[in-house]
Amino acid sequence: MNAFFPRDTLLLIARLGLALLFLVMGWGKISDFSGAVGYMIHAGAPLPTLSAIIAIVAELGGGLALVFGVLVEPVAILLSVYTIATGFIGHHFWTMSGMMRYDMMIHFYKNISIAGGLLAVAATGAGRFSLTKKQIS
Repeated sequence: MNAFFPRDTLLLIARLGLALLFLVMGWGKISDFSGAVGYMIHAGAPLPTLSAIIAIVAELGGGLALVFGVLVEPVAILLSVYTIATGFIGHHFWTMSGMMRYDMMIHFYKNISIAGGLLAVAATGAGRFSLTKKQIS
């Protein structure tokens, strides 16, 4: 496969696709901070106000880093850990029953899948279309 196309193009699309979730969710939290804190309380997150701030920084900061291709490898690993942690905190399907259990199970495993995609991006790097322009070997 040519190192310029489509591999670098696909890496850009992957980064943008993964970043979209974090940017949308982070923007939602920053534009309705009290609602974000309320959700953290409802989800049982530790220190709800601090958790909301951490979520905003992780989601907006990490999402922007993925978009621009800055520090992609460490950011993708950190976002992967963050995504798994939020799955355990916010989608604990094993404590639920009925349709809520099924719904939260889907969300939990989507988090695991997103984390897998982030680890793949961490392993491959940002590609040519990034501010760092690190080459893939």
